[in-house]
Parts: sequence; C-alpha cells; structure tokens
Amino acid sequence: MTPDGTPFESAVAEVLGRLLPGEVVTYGEVAAEAGHPGAHRAVGRLLRDSDGWPWWRVVTSTGRLVPGLEIEQAQRLGAEGVRVANGRVVAG
Repeated sequence: MTPDGTPFESAVAEVLGRLLPGEVVTYGEVAAEAGHPGAHRAVGRLLRDSDGWPWWRVVTSTGRLVPGLEIEQAQRLGAEGVRVANGRVVAG
C-alpha cells in the first residue's frame, strides 16, 4: 500500500492501513472514513485494481464476499479468525 496517487487513493490507503487482522469493514465504511461518503463503488474498483491492499477485509454492507473470489477471501478471513458461512461474514 502506498500513499502515492490521488487524494482519494491516499485516503483509502490510510483507512485500510489501520485495519488489524480479523477486522472486517464494508466498502461504505471505508469510503466514509476516507472522507468520501457514498463512494463505496469507487472503493471496490480501487481494491479490484490494486495490489498489496488488504482487500479481503472489505465486504458488502450485507457481509457478502467478493464475487468470484469467495473461496480465497473466506480462506484469508478464516486465517484471521473471522467466521464465514454461505459466502458471508458471520457476525459474532
């Protein structure tokens, strides 16, 4: 993760950089904490197109995992102690 890039990218990088293993946030939460409420889709695009960012810690507002990457995301989250079932993060 590098702070280089647009102000939006830098703000998102800062938010993601504060996440600890086992923490899960939504795309909307990342956007809001980065100072860009409503930019959840832009966060998703940025994570899809960037390497080195902890993308697996970010899910939809309903806890759904990334389509097409559910297995990898579930494995990464599981390794951090996060429970996943039926393609969604399980609360608690």
